[in-house]
Amino acid sequence: MQSLPIAHPSDGKAIAGAVPLSAYLTATFCWLLSAGVYIAAKWAAPEMPPWALCFWRLSLACAILLPIVHRHHAAMIALLRSRALEVLTIGTIGLTLCQGMIYTGLNHTDATTAGIIMALSPIMTMVLARFVLGEPLGPWKALGAAFALVGMGVIVARGDLAALMRLQFSPGELWIVGSAICWGLYTVLLRRAKLGIELLPMVVLLLGAGALAALPFYLWELVSGERSSLHASGLLALAYVAGPGGALMYYLYNRSVETLGAGRASMLLYLQTVFVAILAYLFLGEGLHGYDLAGAAFIVAGIVLANAIKPKPRPAQAA
Repeated sequence: MQSLPIAHPSDGKAIAGAVPLSAYLTATFCWLLSAGVYIAAKWAAPEMPPWALCFWRLSLACAILLPIVHRHHAAMIALLRSRALEVLTIGTIGLTLCQGMIYTGLNHTDATTAGIIMALSPIMTMVLARFVLGEPLGPWKALGAAFALVGMGVIVARGDLAALMRLQFSPGELWIVGSAICWGLYTVLLRRAKLGIELLPMVVLLLGAGALAALPFYLWELVSGERSSLHASGLLALAYVAGPGGALMYYLYNRSVETLGAGRASMLLYLQTVFVAILAYLFLGEGLHGYDLAGAAFIVAGIVLANAIKPKPRPAQAA
């Protein structure tokens, strides 16, 4: 599940020389655990409403990690005193809304489809950064974004061109698209905020903020009569998303940033989509639809255009 704060070059140490294989294995295992959250959320859906799952995952993961960052408690409290509203806003967008929308969408669509749509997140981030941060987009990045958006349209319309023209979309896919947009906005806001605190303590603060923001949605579900009826499978899924898929995943991501550097650690994010497809096939019996493959092809082409093709530098003009 893409609920990790985006790492920036300043967040991790600059890595010189050869990087040990164990560092790549740590990062790969992190994204495998993240992919497992999609499967667990789909598994828990009959027994636990989406916002209840969101609230308890964030709350339990925060409680597990809080003692680990005890040396940073003073810095965390100081940050809350000076910028509490900013932390709450970023946590609400990136953790509460992003995750709650995914869990809601998984009630109506396959985990595989959700994983492919979430691969759009970096493209969403790039486009939003153009308008929020003023970062240049450039023709190749713009073309890549267009390809990725076409791929999203193919998946959301489930390959039905007539439905696309009539703007008739599946609600499940639309919830996941909304989550990808929230993730992109969260990334941009976090980049602009520069909270000035180490990555893991920042994760704990944002988890707490996300849990606080999820509480009204959870209470609304209770008032509406949507109550959890957890049995063995639901309890196991909740334990996974809070523990291995929550606290441990965040911790391993922090470690991978420290050893690989921010850029390389974030690039491995695309492994999540592959892992979701594999795990969904093994545990949920899902298969890839034709529209998934077609949409994924456009999204991959868009990512390649946006990241692999660099514009040629213009020669310096004579004075």
